[in-house]
Amino acid sequence: MNILVCVKQVPDTTEIKIDPVTNTLIRDGVPSILNTFDGFALEAAARVKDKLPETKIVALSMGPPQAEAALKDCLAIAADKAYLISGRSFAGSDTLATSYILSQAVKKVEELEGKFDAIFCGKQAIDGDTAQVGPELAEHLDYPQVTYALECEAQGDKLVVLKEGQDCNMRVAIPFPCLVTFTKPSFDPRFPTIKRKLAATRASIPVLGDDAFSDIDKSRVGLKGSPTHVKRSFVPIRKKDGLIIQEESNEASALKLINALYDAHVI
Repeated sequence: MNILVCVKQVPDTTEIKIDPVTNTLIRDGVPSILNTFDGFALEAAARVKDKLPETKIVALSMGPPQAEAALKDCLAIAADKAYLISGRSFAGSDTLATSYILSQAVKKVEELEGKFDAIFCGKQAIDGDTAQVGPELAEHLDYPQVTYALECEAQGDKLVVLKEGQDCNMRVAIPFPCLVTFTKPSFDPRFPTIKRKLAATRASIPVLGDDAFSDIDKSRVGLKGSPTHVKRSFVPIRKKDGLIIQEESNEASALKLINALYDAHVI
């Protein structure tokens, strides 16, 4: 089995800073980590490989040169190969442009690694929380998809996925090739071994730059190819002052709340 895991390097901080001119994240001086949900996707791929040792796991990331560190983390944990997409023309891409670039990269990497049976992604990146790139990538590739997966198992020519539902979990069978996005499961991802970590440190990550995609539509990448236009962005400030209402009965609490809203001229 051949699995591609799409990952992203994200800021390791809750104090996100926004460039007031470009309305994009300021990453300089901010430590970065492998996106948490992408780590769950990588663990899901590793568990498939535990049962099918011949499985090959390839990690793919789009970002600046420093995103190589996240790919080396993937190699240290479970990935067999890794590729970085990095080019000036890709900078500033929104989710639609990013998913388009990834779809072109999938086809390029398949020329080197063979056809992928499944593509695993985290359900969302913790720095954007859009949960759009995975589903959009599936649409670009015309693949069936399952979102909010907890775990999966390969069975013949299909993947059986345990999916998180609103009221209950459910099992869904999906044929290959397919795309699955993963959320937090009931178990923790594995840690890298010393041997794999040393090998990952020495590994050379191939970079797919602007010139690697001869057929890519330049009008669909970067800021120019992004239909999402951010008018204004800001970091919300949480006020610590407030009123806690806890009366002896619900009726008394409701009455006190109404009086407080009235006094504040809200109603």
